[in-house]
Amino acid sequence: MANSKGRRRRFGAVRRLPSGRWQARYPGPDGVLRPADQTFASKTDAEVWLTQTEADMTRGDWRDPDAGAVNFTAYAEAWIAERDLRPTTEELYRRLLRIHLVPTFGAWNLDEISAPRVRAWRAGLLEEGKRVTAAKAYRLLSSILATAADDELIRRNPCRIRGGGKESSPERGTATIEQVYELAELVGPRWRALVLLAAFTTLRPEELAELRRTDVDLDAGTVRVRMAAPELTTGRRVVGDPKSDAGRRTVTIPAVVLPDIRRHLEWFAEREPGGLLFVGEKGGAFRRSTFGRIWRRARDKAGLPGFRFYDLRHTGNTLAAATGASLKELMARMGHASVRAALVYQHATAERDRRIAEGIDAAVVEIRGRGRQRGDGPSGTDLARDA
Repeated sequence: MANSKGRRRRFGAVRRLPSGRWQARYPGPDGVLRPADQTFASKTDAEVWLTQTEADMTRGDWRDPDAGAVNFTAYAEAWIAERDLRPTTEELYRRLLRIHLVPTFGAWNLDEISAPRVRAWRAGLLEEGKRVTAAKAYRLLSSILATAADDELIRRNPCRIRGGGKESSPERGTATIEQVYELAELVGPRWRALVLLAAFTTLRPEELAELRRTDVDLDAGTVRVRMAAPELTTGRRVVGDPKSDAGRRTVTIPAVVLPDIRRHLEWFAEREPGGLLFVGEKGGAFRRSTFGRIWRRARDKAGLPGFRFYDLRHTGNTLAAATGASLKELMARMGHASVRAALVYQHATAERDRRIAEGIDAAVVEIRGRGRQRGDGPSGTDLARDA
């Protein structure tokens, strides 16, 4: 199209529409002629837009405006399928997608998901009191859309809420040593060793579920973690590697627990050398769903409503941190590859130590105060002042 001086534009073309506004059109890198995604009040504005678009192409910053016309649900499902996820993680992602993401974003294209829409969706979950779920779902949505931005399907990830994916879960419960033994009594002889190992070796439930006779060395007083068998919500038992490479470890069993482990091996474990350590009354592998009923009855009788079996691991980690174990020692025993979880327990121990110091301080102040009232001598503060 020629301009007002009769010369044809080097890049793109502008024309006046019947409405009086101006339209800009330009050829993309693929040669397809595309209209601008907006119209302009003046011819000059349209030409400036074309100049900027040509500059974007020259710099390699141009993005196909139709690239984001990809359905979110289809893209998200492909995103999950393309990743080598642990079965439990894949199950969680698909549940979050189905229940919390698809109902809001499922019918939209990627480029229709804006920051205000993301904020409104998250605010709705928070209003329902689903703070932990909101954090998990937000992290998943942000990860999916970050990949879409890397794929140049959208210009920018619309998930830009600072701390939006941070969980503030209620603090996990811990049991006293007396309560651990009470729970071990209440679950019955078959599951007594399971409770004691969970609390005092801090193994994860899925690690306990796949322990074999050969993993226990009574002479050395150790238990070896080689495999794990998490149970999905469908009831399917998935045998595989531990949660991380750090999950493969050998943990020392407190000596006081060894007689219980020896008795369990004699009475309840499968007889063959590679047999499972924990099996049900009918010989089946440990099942969270079956044991759950036994556990809930035991915790209620022990006066610990809401105390989860997994909280025994939290109890054991807290006990380990209280011994003064180093960060690396805690990580090794817990089977963690990152320091974050171990730091939580070290921080908790430091907090308890601070409270102990405060208690000692209060007791000293009280005793010294009584002494001053009797005229027993100057306080430490008085001595420092006189010096």
